[in-house]
Amino acid sequence: MKIHEYQGKVLFQKYGINTPKGIPAFSIKESTEAFKTLDTSPVVVKAQIHAGGRGKGGGVKLARTFQEVEKLANDILGMKLITPQTGTHGKEVQRLYIESGADIDQEFYAAITLDRNKEKDVFMVSTEGGVEIEKVAEETPEKIIKIWVDPLLGIKRFQASQLAYGLGLKNDAFKEAVSIFLKMYNCYLSTDASLLEVNPLVKTKDDHIVALDAKFNFDSNALFRQNEILKMRDLSEEDPYEVEASNFNLNYIKLDGNVGCMVNGAGLAMATMDIIKLAGGEPANFLDVGGTANAETVKNGFRIILADDNVKAVLINIFGGIVRCDRVANGVVQAVKELGLKVPVVVRLEGTNAKEAQVILKESGVSIIPAIGMKDAAERVVAAAINNGDK
Repeated sequence: MKIHEYQGKVLFQKYGINTPKGIPAFSIKESTEAFKTLDTSPVVVKAQIHAGGRGKGGGVKLARTFQEVEKLANDILGMKLITPQTGTHGKEVQRLYIESGADIDQEFYAAITLDRNKEKDVFMVSTEGGVEIEKVAEETPEKIIKIWVDPLLGIKRFQASQLAYGLGLKNDAFKEAVSIFLKMYNCYLSTDASLLEVNPLVKTKDDHIVALDAKFNFDSNALFRQNEILKMRDLSEEDPYEVEASNFNLNYIKLDGNVGCMVNGAGLAMATMDIIKLAGGEPANFLDVGGTANAETVKNGFRIILADDNVKAVLINIFGGIVRCDRVANGVVQAVKELGLKVPVVVRLEGTNAKEAQVILKESGVSIIPAIGMKDAAERVVAAAINNGDK
């Protein structure tokens, strides 16, 4: 789960991390009221979407007067903001953050995430703040300083000092950066974040260290113990079909292909997408119905998959371990009859009661293409998608 910058700064303030004063705004009037309340100039008018690169897309602007704030709020609210992370479709801006300007001397990058290879958290900083860290990693990786933190031991002051030293900080700025880094890690750990990023983290001309941005990703499996953070969820920023799928306990991710996939188990789902690509096709989604597939689950899965107009054929690939194949087969037949599917459906069922399932499908009277094995299933569904797409 992600949250907006202004929400991240609420968390920062809770953990004692310096941020400029700012006020969220949901309308032009609230934007100008925020400017008057802040009573400072200049201010920064920031689009709030779940994507980076907002400045490059025109979503972060400086304003010095009431009139400028009013004009910028009018321009940015409701715009389709396109950044490298939104894709060409962009995201509609529905809220702003009006923030006091900062007297910037230097810009840095700072982030914490999990390094799965080392089974530790990695804390990264760089002097190349304010730019895309991916570009820095590719062109000048030596400018990224990293330390690894054992989550069972926590970050030590000497490690935070290494980071501050790597940024070339001295005197009061050095001490403040060390304190900020310790607080950032505490915030990261306590909130069950999977990513905490500040870009830029700045040194002001009076030697203070201030977080000008706040980006968080959270481990969704830990949200049950993070009620405060869960309340910050903005469903309008998420794919509506992914939200709907989560309501039915389905794991769904939309992709760009034309072959819909309904599978049980994440490993089998990934293998299915791979074999579709090997057969010359492109998966349209990742949909894991889990181990409790039944008629209702299958029907909901079909409805979500077919909401994507790009889907020209559907592959159901189920291994019956916990779930029985005959149960899935009955669900498929019921869903096809109720939804009146107009795209080809290829079904591959293996495992518990697979033979009974084949009989159910054969005698159902609905148009379903049976498959034996994953290779056969992939080849059949790709061919079906191509033929259906040519019509």
